[in-house]
Amino acid sequence: MIDTLKIWNYRSLERLELNSLLKVNLITGKNNTGKSTILEALASYAAMGDLRVLFELLEERGEVYKQNEIENNPIEYNIKTFSSLFTNRDEKGKIEIRVKEKDESLFSPEEKALSLRIVKYREEKISGANSDSQRKKIILENGNDDNILDYLMGLEIKNGGGSYILPLYEEKINRFGFKGFGEPRNFQFIRPRGLETKINLSLWNNIVLTYKEKFVIEALRIIEPEIDKITFKEDGATYRKPFIKLLNDPILIPLQSMGDGINRILTIILAMVNSDNGYLLIDEFENGLHYSVQERLWEIIFSLSEKLNVQVFATTHSEDCISGFEKTINKPCLEYKGKLVRLENDEGLIKQVEFDKKELKIAFENNIEVR
Repeated sequence: MIDTLKIWNYRSLERLELNSLLKVNLITGKNNTGKSTILEALASYAAMGDLRVLFELLEERGEVYKQNEIENNPIEYNIKTFSSLFTNRDEKGKIEIRVKEKDESLFSPEEKALSLRIVKYREEKISGANSDSQRKKIILENGNDDNILDYLMGLEIKNGGGSYILPLYEEKINRFGFKGFGEPRNFQFIRPRGLETKINLSLWNNIVLTYKEKFVIEALRIIEPEIDKITFKEDGATYRKPFIKLLNDPILIPLQSMGDGINRILTIILAMVNSDNGYLLIDEFENGLHYSVQERLWEIIFSLSEKLNVQVFATTHSEDCISGFEKTINKPCLEYKGKLVRLENDEGLIKQVEFDKKELKIAFENNIEVR
């Protein structure tokens, strides 16, 4: 579990440090304060620099730039693409995402880091190599590249002692060429958009006929208590869609016909039960959910976070969402571990105000704005 998160020079977050993170963490703040950016940084870290994830994050914001029809300069448009990740789009900066992962058996958490920067480098043939393709990349740090004219440009991805340089001179970068360092952390990232039928099908296939099916059905019963079973089946389309069966009713009902709320719950819970021993990232938790169901959904999320060892990070603009969160963590006789983080823009520098469960309860009792 992440205890401390430090983000430097990633998009709008020039320098942010979150301490004493808990099992479930809710992030609030006005628009453009970096709520989604925190989730993206966590996804980059969890994926250990996997290029597929970096490209997905860039594409989500429309930042994978194409070459100009007249000018063919792949280095220029590739740098433009990746510099979108840096604060102020400054390609001379360096992104660092540092975490301390808390192990209950250890006295002191261990700090790990992922860093990104755009570098100049040259290639040298490896001594004794039989092929010209066996070459090593040498980064030209400031001060030792003044007399070198044939340098190349690349994106350095670094994790601990490991380093990978992605060449930026290629017209079409192979996003499958680097799959990160070692074993990536298990995580799921839920976006604010609507139905995720294809993604849900894949997540359902991972847990079908396992004990986790009951968690999905219990969550859907928040909205429809009569749900007995759920399945995915073809409906004249190229992929299968979710259907539910009610108690004492043989007819299968398309879940899509039952509204956005129940489909949003399906997406959240399927992602949750696929995040064992990892992270669940939820952007705009409240999307499609009526205020009356949010407290109950929070209860299920807190419960599953303990059962499956999942650390949750969610964002919201909604007072109803925060209210449900506050009521859940302050329920008597329950030891749910959750905190709220509010981000604020202080003249361009993003800062945070953190609320534990007692402070959040006091804030609600005194009508203090925490969104």
